[in-house]
Amino acid sequence: MTRPGVTVEGGQTSFTVRSPRARALWLCLFEGEVETRHAMARQADDWTCELPGDLAGLRYAYRAEGEWAPTDGLWFDPAKLLVDPYARELDRRFIQHPRLARFGEDTADIVPRAIVPARQAPLPPEPPHFARGALIYELNVRAFTMLHPDVPEALRGTVAALAHPAVLAHLKALHVTAIELMPVIAWIDERHLPPLGLVNAWGYNPVAMMALDPGLCPGGVAELRETVAALHAAGIGVLLDLVFNHSGESDVEGGVLSLRGLDDAMYAHAPDGRLINDTGCGNTLDFANPAVRRLALDTMRHFVANCGIDGFRFDLAPVMARGPGFDPAAPIFDEIAADPLLADRIFIAEPWDIGPGGYQLGKFPANWLEWNDRFRDDVRRFWRGDGGIGILATRLAGSTDIFGPQGPEAPCRSVNFLAAHDGFTLADTVAYQDRHNQANGEDNRDGHGENFSWNNGVEGPSDDPAVVARRSADLKALLGTLFASTGTIMLTAGDEFGRTQQGNNNAYCQDNPIGWIDWVGRDEALAAYVAELSSMRASRLGEYVRFPEGGNWLTREGHAMSIEDWERPNNGWLCFVPKAGEAPAGLVIDRSVRHVTSNAGCSFRRD
Repeated sequence: MTRPGVTVEGGQTSFTVRSPRARALWLCLFEGEVETRHAMARQADDWTCELPGDLAGLRYAYRAEGEWAPTDGLWFDPAKLLVDPYARELDRRFIQHPRLARFGEDTADIVPRAIVPARQAPLPPEPPHFARGALIYELNVRAFTMLHPDVPEALRGTVAALAHPAVLAHLKALHVTAIELMPVIAWIDERHLPPLGLVNAWGYNPVAMMALDPGLCPGGVAELRETVAALHAAGIGVLLDLVFNHSGESDVEGGVLSLRGLDDAMYAHAPDGRLINDTGCGNTLDFANPAVRRLALDTMRHFVANCGIDGFRFDLAPVMARGPGFDPAAPIFDEIAADPLLADRIFIAEPWDIGPGGYQLGKFPANWLEWNDRFRDDVRRFWRGDGGIGILATRLAGSTDIFGPQGPEAPCRSVNFLAAHDGFTLADTVAYQDRHNQANGEDNRDGHGENFSWNNGVEGPSDDPAVVARRSADLKALLGTLFASTGTIMLTAGDEFGRTQQGNNNAYCQDNPIGWIDWVGRDEALAAYVAELSSMRASRLGEYVRFPEGGNWLTREGHAMSIEDWERPNNGWLCFVPKAGEAPAGLVIDRSVRHVTSNAGCSFRRD
């Protein structure tokens, strides 16, 4: 079996790309803007070309000839420059342009060229830098660092900025176990954004699955590798958010950039030939196709072996188990588990997509973690005042109604969070009743309509001391609940000190101060509170990976909770006392005064 991508060994450079239905394929080498084409030879479904010498650093791409019949999944157009699906580094960012979708119009001047990688010794294997039950810190590299006053301006917005001492100090003060990087893979803007003067700021629209974005990671693989090493030295793991569910080639109106011009069968199609859109992004990668699974596995192997990555979070993860319906025993899960490089990594599913049966919370493999949006919604509803204590207790105790019993042999798989990159920020949750997405150019129709949020009587910013105090109390109550919960917890960067997006709950296209974190204006008191919560949780981590067996849920009067107590309307009191010999403090929650006390840390009252 040929090895996809580029290899440099034995005094020659070999190029291999898959394109089963092409009639001819050319390797295109670039010196500046001068293009030299080399005819490639077919080997079954692959095309290969071997050239003498070590060509590391040279720019290259492909062109393919065949039938142009988009309704039949054939998009062959030799005028289109095609990015290697196995490219690791690109010489420029993707840009959106109408020529990408027009037959016969050359795109060599607008499509990135891949860079032949230099040979690099793989990193020595070591266990993941991660502990279940601890704290994941989700961050957008650019938004996190663009306004950081201590990061040199030249580093801001790049992966290398994460290794700066000021950033490391902040992460260590929060006792972060691992950072989860929103996509650092090269992406393209959605077609509707450039006419609005907007760009994709989040990166969930990739084209080549392992090619680092030249804007975020201008130093390429070496920059990511060095940054991961610095984080590891500080005791912090690194997880990558990967988008394996679709590509930026989008629907039938989208451009021909890579897979579409080489092997459109990599995308899932209905029996009538139409693209399946289980992602809402125009296309869906077909994980029933072994070539798709191989690309995903090779991508993960690359980041583990060459960059030291500890694990992965998968956007719209049910797509990885569709063939076409979701299958909890899908081949990809066994292939990951059997892979010697991947088997011990951390895997986190966003367990929903928009396809049939797309909500699959609790259905992923037993060794995977899963984003638990039920925790987010039920905890928000409780503190808003319309959620009961029964469901709150279930969420605090690890959501056993979703994930089943848990214990030493079956640790909790829930990733509990209150806010993430999409939706309201945590501070906006208690300051806005409704979304305010007018800046996105879609007449405020985009983003979630129901956020289980509240505004404490004033929509948006307020100088009223009483409103400010209520919102502060609400944030501390929410955070106290998160840090007291069973399971792994996740905090999105800036939520520890009150970041706001001005009520925008879908800031994917706001690469500006709406989406950037304001370090200068941060709430220092809230940051100190979160640091204390996190310190206490870290110091007692081994004791509350799960709620101890044999403990008691008590009423305000100290009696065991009855069914009537659990179901009493407006009951906002919750108390858990561990059995004898366990940690003494237990947990107390009192909604009436926004009070949380637990083994996880501090208590706070709204007086």
